[in-house]
Amino acid sequence: MYRLRRFLKDYRKQAVLAPIFKLLEALMNLLVPLVVGAIINSGIRAADRGFIVRMFIVLFALAILGMLFSFVAQWYAASASVGFTTRMRQALFDHIQKLSFTEIDALHPDTLITRMTSDANQVQNGLNLALRLLLRSPFIVFGSMILAFTIDVKSALVFAVAIPLLSVVVFAIMLASIPLFTKSQRALDHLTALTRENLSGARVIRAFCKEKQEVDEFDRRNRALTRLNETVGRLSALMNPLTYVIINIATIALLRTGALQVSLGALRQGDVVALYNYMAQIIIELIKMASLIITINKSLACADRIADVFAIQPGMTYPAAGTAPETIAETAPAPAVCFDHVSFTYAGAGDAALSDISFTAEKGSTIGIIGGTGCGKSTLVSLIARFYDATEGCVRVNGRDVRSCPEGFLTDRIGFVPQKAVLFRGTVRDNLRWGSEAADDAALWEALSAAQARDVIENKPGKLDFAIEQNGRNLSGGQKQRLTIARALVKKPEILIMDDSASALDYSTDLALRRAVRAMEGSMTIFIVSQRASSIRDADQILVLDDGRLAGKGTHEELLKSCSVYQEIYYSQYPDERPENTAAGKEQA
Repeated sequence: MYRLRRFLKDYRKQAVLAPIFKLLEALMNLLVPLVVGAIINSGIRAADRGFIVRMFIVLFALAILGMLFSFVAQWYAASASVGFTTRMRQALFDHIQKLSFTEIDALHPDTLITRMTSDANQVQNGLNLALRLLLRSPFIVFGSMILAFTIDVKSALVFAVAIPLLSVVVFAIMLASIPLFTKSQRALDHLTALTRENLSGARVIRAFCKEKQEVDEFDRRNRALTRLNETVGRLSALMNPLTYVIINIATIALLRTGALQVSLGALRQGDVVALYNYMAQIIIELIKMASLIITINKSLACADRIADVFAIQPGMTYPAAGTAPETIAETAPAPAVCFDHVSFTYAGAGDAALSDISFTAEKGSTIGIIGGTGCGKSTLVSLIARFYDATEGCVRVNGRDVRSCPEGFLTDRIGFVPQKAVLFRGTVRDNLRWGSEAADDAALWEALSAAQARDVIENKPGKLDFAIEQNGRNLSGGQKQRLTIARALVKKPEILIMDDSASALDYSTDLALRRAVRAMEGSMTIFIVSQRASSIRDADQILVLDDGRLAGKGTHEELLKSCSVYQEIYYSQYPDERPENTAAGKEQA
C-alpha cells in the first residue's frame, strides 16, 4: 500500500478527517461507562431522580454526537477510498497502455483484468475500513484500559495483561495470512484465464466435444482455489475463539477482582459496572478488528499486486516531441523502409524469431512477404511500426531510425491491419473513425469501397449507423476483415501493412481489394503478408522467410528461378505450373 500512497495525495484532507471524526465518536463511546457508573453510584444509590434524568440527557447527547461524528467519518472515508481507487485504476490503465508488447506478453491480459477489477475493489474496501476502524479500535481498546486505571488500579491490571496477549494473537494471524491471500489472488488469476479461454473458445470446445474435459479442469482449479480460501479462512477463524478465550478469562478475573474490591469498600458497584462495560467494549472492538485485519490483509496483498504492475517500466523509450519531421514523406530521398541486418528475439524465447534481415522498400512500392507458418512474417512487420524493438540491427523509416521517432509518430502514419480482425462495440462509423476522427461520411464510404465492404454495409440496417456487437459477433469473418482494412484506409496512411488480413476473403475479392488499394491516391507503400502466392505475386518485391531468415527477395519471376523455398510454396499451390508437369502436358499434346 505504501507504494500506492501517491494516489491519496489529493484526498489527504479526507484521509485525515475520517479517522479524526471516528476517534471523536470513539471518545463519546468511552464516556458512556463513566456516565452509567455515575448514575449507579450517585443517582440510583442516593435515589436522586434529578441526577438520573440529567445523566440520561448526557447519554442521549453522547449518542447524538457519536452518530453525527460517525456519519461525517463515513462520508470522508468513502470519498477518500473511492477517489483513491478511481485515480489508481485510471493510472493503472494508462500505465498498461504505455507498456510495450513485450511487457504485455509477459503479464498476460487475465492477470491485468483481475488486478484492475477484483484487486482494485479489495484495495478500496480495505482503505475504507482502515480509515474508519484502524485507529478507532485500538483507541477504544487502549482508552478503555487507561480509563480503567482511573477507576481502580488493581482491576485495571487485568486490562494491562489481556491487551498485549490479544495484540500478539492478532498480529501473528495477520503475518501468517498475508502470503496466503497473495496465493489466493494468483489462483484467481489462473481461474480467470481458464474461464476466458472457455468463453472465447466455446465453439471450438463444442466442435471437438471437449465440454466434459473443460468442466473437469474448471472444477479442479476451482476446488484448488476453494481449498486455498478455506485454509486462509480457517487461519482467520482462529482469531475470534482465541480472542474470546482471552477476553472471557480477563472478564472473569475482572469480576473477581472487582467483587473483592467492593467487599473491602475500596470500589463502588457503579465502578465495577463501568469496568465491565469497558471490557465489553473491548470485546466488540476486537470482533471488528478481526474482520478488519482479514480485509486489510486481502487489500495489502492486492495492493502489492497492483504496485508490481506499476513497478514494470516500459521497455521502449521515446525522444521528445518535435524532434521528428512533420511527415515521413519529408525525407523523400530515403527508402520508405530499410532493414539493416535486423535480428529479433522474443523475451524468454530461446531462439531468434528473425535473424540478420536486410532489405529496402521504396516509396509507393508493394512488398509481399511469404513463408511457412511461424517463420517470422508477423514479427517482421511489427518491427516497422515499432511494436517491438529489434535486438540487433536497425529499422529505418524514410531514413530515420524508428527508435528516434517520438511516441505515436509512427503509428499515426502507419496503417496496420492485424491477422485477427478486431472490431469494437459501437456503430460502423465509430469503428471506422478509429482511423481518423475527422473523417466525414464520404471518406468512410471511399475506404469501404476500396476494402470491398461497401455492399456489405449498404445492405445493413442503418448502414454506417449499423450497431456492431462486441468483437463483431454479428458479422462474418470476411466482413470483419474487410472492415478492419477499411478502418486502416480511412487513416490514409503513408505505409499500409496488411498482416495476412485477407485470409477469409475469396480469391476474386482479394484481387479486387489489392487493385483498389494500389489505385488509391498518394504514394502509399504497401506491405502484404500472406500465405497465398496469388496475393503477393504481383508485388514489386517479395521477401521469402524461412525459419526467421531471409531465404530470398525479388520479383515473382526472379524467385521462381533462384529461390527453392519460394518454388516449393508456389508450386504446392499451383502444381499444374511445375516445369515437369508443364513439359509432360506439352508431350501429351
